[in-house]
Amino acid sequence: MTRALVLGGGGVAGIAWEAGIITGLRRAGIDLGEAELVIGTSAGSVVGTLVATEADLESSVGVQAKTEVATVSAVDMEAVMAAFSILYDPSLDPEEARRRVGELALAVKDSGARIETIGDRLPVKEWPERRLLITAVDARTGEFVVWERDSGAPLVSAVASSCAVPCVFPPVEIDGRRYMDGGVRSPTNADLAAGSSAVVLLEPLAHTSPKARVEAELAELGGAEIAHVVPDEASVAVFGANVLDPALWRPAFQAGLAQAPAVEESVARVWKD
Repeated sequence: MTRALVLGGGGVAGIAWEAGIITGLRRAGIDLGEAELVIGTSAGSVVGTLVATEADLESSVGVQAKTEVATVSAVDMEAVMAAFSILYDPSLDPEEARRRVGELALAVKDSGARIETIGDRLPVKEWPERRLLITAVDARTGEFVVWERDSGAPLVSAVASSCAVPCVFPPVEIDGRRYMDGGVRSPTNADLAAGSSAVVLLEPLAHTSPKARVEAELAELGGAEIAHVVPDEASVAVFGANVLDPALWRPAFQAGLAQAPAVEESVARVWKD
């Protein structure tokens, strides 16, 4: 049996909520950290790295809640959503749509502080032995990229690139090319789990993302048993309109922790030995 854990994007809220769900399930005896394959997109790349390197999730969220400066609490979410709406234009080829979003992303001024911020979230800064896939998109070409241990990208840079939300953070340079948020291709990139026999997908932004895209990705997983976990109404209410708000670290974690008992049965059915 090959088990895959797929972690979608969702900003600060997504990181904290996913960490809360995973922590709550662990307390119930369901350890998603046993996955042979971990796939992380944007916020999910942070949580996936923490899981794959066996970091303490609750402690990591606690550190962030204490230390992160509220630099993005005033983000223009309308601009962000306008950029992402390009991706859902059916008249555009997907790669062309990503390239157009990349143009907007490249207009954001560069800042080395972004990589430092991501690095602070990672207690372990080297690729783990566990297979970990981190998604990103080339901002100039729209090409989808998957980083892993042997791809040549430093772990911190790979995670930073996956978290480089267009119109918020500048694309991250790796080997002379600049990369942006893996969520520009898909909020989950769940199709990368093809070949696994059991898949648990945590999708923090399910309430804002087109369902058809994720459903199509899950259809590509063939006969895999799937548990698809999305935020409940209470969690969505906690997230609010700005999922990048640093004030969400503790509340979103607690929301995930509180929701975990409600998904125990469905996850356990898939995550059996």
